[in-house]
Amino acid sequence: MSAARPPIVEFRGVEKTFHSGTPKAFTAIREVSFRIDDIPEHGEFVAIVGPSGCGKSTILNLIHGFPDVYPPTRGEVLVRGEGVAGPGRDRGMVFQRYSSFPHLTVLDNVLFGLELNASSLGLSRAARSELAREWIAKVGLAGHEHKYPHQLSGGQQQRVAIARTLVLKPRIILMDEPFSALDEPTRYEMQRLIMELWHEVEATVLIVTHSLAEAVFLGDRVWVMTRAPGRIAAEIKDAIPPTRDVDPLAVQESREFKEAVAEVARVFREVEAGGS
Repeated sequence: MSAARPPIVEFRGVEKTFHSGTPKAFTAIREVSFRIDDIPEHGEFVAIVGPSGCGKSTILNLIHGFPDVYPPTRGEVLVRGEGVAGPGRDRGMVFQRYSSFPHLTVLDNVLFGLELNASSLGLSRAARSELAREWIAKVGLAGHEHKYPHQLSGGQQQRVAIARTLVLKPRIILMDEPFSALDEPTRYEMQRLIMELWHEVEATVLIVTHSLAEAVFLGDRVWVMTRAPGRIAAEIKDAIPPTRDVDPLAVQESREFKEAVAEVARVFREVEAGGS
């Protein structure tokens, strides 16, 4: 029998205080513990909701290993059983703001990570270019390869960011309010797109969102956080209806889905009021 896989991500009693020891000291999260198991051929989608400033983004940034956030003040952040040494191509990030490089074309933006990791990927320049074009097509931007970000709509710019992240096939995808700046029809399109691509890369995804409906649609489970210093006060799983391979607009009109959103909203209100 093969040895059990370590969790894909694990937090053990994690606390993060910024500007520690100064008058500006601020504790973003405290005593955050969780584990997300590495399920073969089935990446899990975890949605995180909570009041503004409760440390949701801090959790993502610690997993990614950004040097202005990592390491934690206390506790351990583990990725596949190992401490985080810094950002790596096994973890991809999609931000709220369109994060494409403005001076690069769509093709060059998607190529950026492939070029940066050329030696470890072992792909020829032609193979890297072909792979970038494949992912540009997957996100629906074929024919836009030579445009610059300012020539694209907001939804198209976010498609570039998604392609640039997923082209490296990261095992962990971190999404920080990626669709919040989009209009509702475009948001539905992006939800459908990310679900389709998620199946292909079979990654573990953590998404921070202010939309409870989005959390219920995308998440296999939803974490509700307290006000800062944030901690995970509740996890909602059994009430979440299955949404894989389902059209977001259709499912979000169903009674079962609306009941699940109402349950998440009820728990959210209880947590905000100081309950658990």
